[in-house]
Amino acid sequence: MKRFLILSIIFLVGFAFQAEAGNPDRQGQAGAYELLLNPWAQSSGMYGLGIGHVRGVEALRINPAGLIGVNQTELNFSHTFYLRGSDIGLNGLGLGQRIGENGVLGLSLMSVDFGEIPVTTVNQPEGLGVTYEPLYFNLGIGYAHAFSERISVGFLTRLISEQATSDVSATGVCFDAGIQYQTGGLKIGISLRNIGTAVKYKGAGFSFPTFSPPSNESPVTGNEGFTSDPRLKAFDLPSVFNIGGGYDFKFANETQRLSVMVAFVSNSFTRDQFGGAIEYAFNEMFMIRAGYRYEDGLLDDAQRTNVHTGLAAGATIQVPFGKDKDSRFGIDYSYKTTNPFDGTHAIGVRLAI
Repeated sequence: MKRFLILSIIFLVGFAFQAEAGNPDRQGQAGAYELLLNPWAQSSGMYGLGIGHVRGVEALRINPAGLIGVNQTELNFSHTFYLRGSDIGLNGLGLGQRIGENGVLGLSLMSVDFGEIPVTTVNQPEGLGVTYEPLYFNLGIGYAHAFSERISVGFLTRLISEQATSDVSATGVCFDAGIQYQTGGLKIGISLRNIGTAVKYKGAGFSFPTFSPPSNESPVTGNEGFTSDPRLKAFDLPSVFNIGGGYDFKFANETQRLSVMVAFVSNSFTRDQFGGAIEYAFNEMFMIRAGYRYEDGLLDDAQRTNVHTGLAAGATIQVPFGKDKDSRFGIDYSYKTTNPFDGTHAIGVRLAI
């Protein structure tokens, strides 16, 4: 089992180096950046830094190995008011189902709501009186397997769909993989996310009417008009390598828990990040959490390239119901500071049965 753990870590780290993480010359050159957004209200209260701690459906966005935390069936809904004041929303829907003694199958859907955008043209910059709504979503199907009480691994395949207008769209596929090692209070996790082929936009919306240039046969008027289809360049996906760990301290007859976490996030097309988080739980019914994530230039307004300014906090209330002690109903909330805008707020509902 230890040999399997070592080989899995080498596998993930090797892929991380292939993703060229931390290359400053490539910043801003990727697409599908919605893959880096976390719609879940519980884990976003710590910036998703619990790479080794995250459990349940929310793990499909951070480390798919944590999906093994679903005991029977888990259903998760969430809505994020992304950059409050921008009218952008993130909607999340997740489902996890245990299959057999050591496996869990999961489904994760996230959509981005941009609201209604006025249609404008060069001749009518004030708008045509009609609107359109871009449709961005990604659908992931994952599986986690426990090799022992300590070691679990997970894999996920995600479909990416971006429809900017009715005649301009892009689709792609990416893959995630992760591993978690938990023993006693110690928890360690590694994950590699958004590994896939380049994606290209296509559609009739890129075509435009034009005329061929004058020729020797017709030096004045040129040839007849035709429709031009420009060559479009494909974009890469924002691959990410995460590694983190932490420890759970339990006291007061194990009715209270204090979890301390640290993590490093290596991004292929943005600045690398690192941070820490803490979470306090009372009887696993009431939880508060906070986290801080730092990247180069974050504290300097002239150099900062991230609208989120590093601080995150959140809270959870969950209560058991029914005869099964693992059946719980929970409500989560999180907040992340931003500049500008009025922060990013998320609220979610979880049901474990």
